[in-house]
Amino acid sequence: MSRIPYIDNMEEWVSSFHFKHPVKVRFSETDMFGHLNNTIPFTYFEEARIEYFKKIGFMQIWLHDGRVEIPVVADLQCDFLEQLFFDDEIDVHVKVARIGNSSIDLHYMGTKEGEVCFTGRGTIVQISKKTGKSVAWTEEMEQKMSAF
Repeated sequence: MSRIPYIDNMEEWVSSFHFKHPVKVRFSETDMFGHLNNTIPFTYFEEARIEYFKKIGFMQIWLHDGRVEIPVVADLQCDFLEQLFFDDEIDVHVKVARIGNSSIDLHYMGTKEGEVCFTGRGTIVQISKKTGKSVAWTEEMEQKMSAF
């Protein structure tokens, strides 16, 4: 699919996800035309990303008393393929596409009944709360991201 620059082969890309989080479209998330407001997938990305980070143990690390590292979103984008409506049940998939020294590129995919409705990508950077500077991933964190 040439119109989404971060996806070379849609079929391969779709099959490479191994984590998903279910979401139901709430009435308050629809606009005056009755479909999902275009800002809402970013909230779904956040919700699924947090659940993904919980699954691999990162949220427990970042929320531990005394820790100074936190994740921040450096950039985020969404591409819309199909409309969604109130009460639709979707799965928001998350995967690590690239691991940097202190950043990761995450890819997102929203599906309804197996059909891709939206895709997304974003960069997350681990920083120090005290300095605001990036903090490198530990070897253990890199291994967890690579393994899942």
